[in-house]
Amino acid sequence: MSDDKKYYYLKLTDGFFDSDKMIVLESMTDGYIYSNILLKLYLRSLKNGGKLMFNDRIPFNSDMLSQVTRHHVGNIEKAMNIFKQLGLIEVLETGAIYLLDIQNFIGKSSTEADRKREYRNKIELERQMSDKCLLKSGQMSDECPDKYPPEIEREIKKETETEKGQLAIIFKTYEEEIGIITPILSEDIEFYLKELSIDLIIKAISEASTRNVKNWKYIKAILDRCIKENVRTISDFDNKKIKTAKESNNKPDKYEGIYMN
Repeated sequence: MSDDKKYYYLKLTDGFFDSDKMIVLESMTDGYIYSNILLKLYLRSLKNGGKLMFNDRIPFNSDMLSQVTRHHVGNIEKAMNIFKQLGLIEVLETGAIYLLDIQNFIGKSSTEADRKREYRNKIELERQMSDKCLLKSGQMSDECPDKYPPEIEREIKKETETEKGQLAIIFKTYEEEIGIITPILSEDIEFYLKELSIDLIIKAISEASTRNVKNWKYIKAILDRCIKENVRTISDFDNKKIKTAKESNNKPDKYEGIYMN
């Protein structure tokens, strides 16, 4: 689902300042200054969908950001480094700044998942193009095309369509075996699909259903442990199961459950 609408305001939730990132940010020395800078960057990037550039070819530098946010250059430089460490922004080689969490605060809930996916794809496309367009001097080449090559766009579109199809399968399985899919739950599942195979996620859902522990918290615990132990596919899981059984002097078929024993 495409969303070409330009946004001019943020829709912050009541828990915005209670998120882990904001708590860490504001607990720092001058944290409230950094918080104010972040909000101003969010607002300034809105008309460009979360991308912050002075214009199409000139990125913002610390002096320019200092002027538009009305904060000292030193605070700007410290804030930008902290934002990168917290995963709040991504700065491409071209100097383009992307506010990574902004898609949580704009648009309608029915469009959030598609818009976030397209936003991530947009960043990835620009990162690929920046390698081709950036000169050694750090300036953008005049020969840099305005649009991305069709083959890259087709590949991104293909990946997006594949992900949508896999999400649909997971959602259907979850609704049949566990319960209703909420907007927040759909975003969580989308995250895990980027980290784990679809078969492993469905296996975790089936495990919860079989054990009659029909809640997302239980499934999430399984998936988190898979990620922690670098079990990403069904093949990884089977190998882990056999290894666990051998270490406990049991046969593989004695192994019960998927990481929740």
